[in-house]
Amino acid sequence: MTATDSGAAGAPILPRAARRQFEEAGFAVVRGLFGYDEIDRLCAEFAALHASGPVPGHFEPRPPRGDGPGDPLHTHPRVMQPHEISPLARAFLLDARLGAVLEALLGEEVLAAQSMFYFKPPGARGQALHQDNFYLRAEPGTCVAAWVACEVIDRDNGGLEVVPGTHRMDLFCPEEADEELSFAREYVPPPPGLRAVPVDLAPGDVLFFNGSLVHGSRPNRSADRFRRSFIGHYVGRSTRRIGGYYRTLSMSGEGVPLPESEGAGPCGTGFAPHGPH
Repeated sequence: MTATDSGAAGAPILPRAARRQFEEAGFAVVRGLFGYDEIDRLCAEFAALHASGPVPGHFEPRPPRGDGPGDPLHTHPRVMQPHEISPLARAFLLDARLGAVLEALLGEEVLAAQSMFYFKPPGARGQALHQDNFYLRAEPGTCVAAWVACEVIDRDNGGLEVVPGTHRMDLFCPEEADEELSFAREYVPPPPGLRAVPVDLAPGDVLFFNGSLVHGSRPNRSADRFRRSFIGHYVGRSTRRIGGYYRTLSMSGEGVPLPESEGAGPCGTGFAPHGPH
């Protein structure tokens, strides 16, 4: 299926207006790309992973501190590269619907580079404004993210904000973020004349955005709502180098090794922990 083919409701998977917005603003939302039943299965998979304990190199929660509630991101950290340990996560990363949209946006065959799952429980910090290709270092060009909402996501529970137009700019040299608000150290302030705008999503919606687009999220201020999301990062087949952390795959699942670029690393450099945890 291509992105211009009709979906179940007869509408194109990637409407022309969404493609135009991606080109002009650096991001676009495809509503309802995944069904609620698919999202429920994905969330159940990660609930089981959380219950079964750590998976070194992928999911390493820390027990709560004895002197108070502590940081909710210690007990519910993000899961890195879950497609390497979960067949369901791998199926989501390589889903043909994502591939069709991504090929239309990139104009070429697509390679998958990374997957992540965020729990973002109530009280969790966000991730300060940043650019994804600062970490992936895909060359030439950039990467594209597919950010799958796993529940209602809005400003109250720490939804994403994007700075339209920054996808046309080079990578910025980050400043240090506010540790009280962000789990990651890097912060890119909006360039003069531009501002961050929120993107509200429903379960199954997918936000696609350019790897140079400045984006981030605020803390989850809700009392009892998680903000679960599944994220894939992708590059075009013409990519010649990428960070060594990113083990690229074709959308049919075969490994496609690429030479390593310099200065790359996992998305978001965490602050050093303070004291015992």
